[in-house]
Amino acid sequence: MTQVVNITEAAAFHIKEMMRNNKEEGSFLRVAVKGGGCSGLSYAMGFERDRQESDQLLEIQGLQVIVSSEDAPIIQGTTIDFKQSLMGGGFTIDNPNAIASCGCGSSFRTAKVTGTPENC
Repeated sequence: MTQVVNITEAAAFHIKEMMRNNKEEGSFLRVAVKGGGCSGLSYAMGFERDRQESDQLLEIQGLQVIVSSEDAPIIQGTTIDFKQSLMGGGFTIDNPNAIASCGCGSSFRTAKVTGTPENC
């Protein structure tokens, strides 16, 4: 079975740097899905000190990553990367389950979960 989330080496480097800069060493990285955005769902990442009983705990690139059991099927097989360009850098998310996304690239929907689309 494919791991729920994959994090590239470049993305892990920047996440760890953010953890140090924000004094979040020892925290979990939560990867989540929330309703909203043009296509109905959007991604969320953040640091949390505690995990819920229903969270899946993953060890990826030296990071303790948590994903709720509810979000796991929606993001199964997703890869988080960090791309650098002349305009700066940022995280990219490649979700094989997304069947539609909006122009900004941060909102999506899957065949089974449409979320709550909003006007852009």
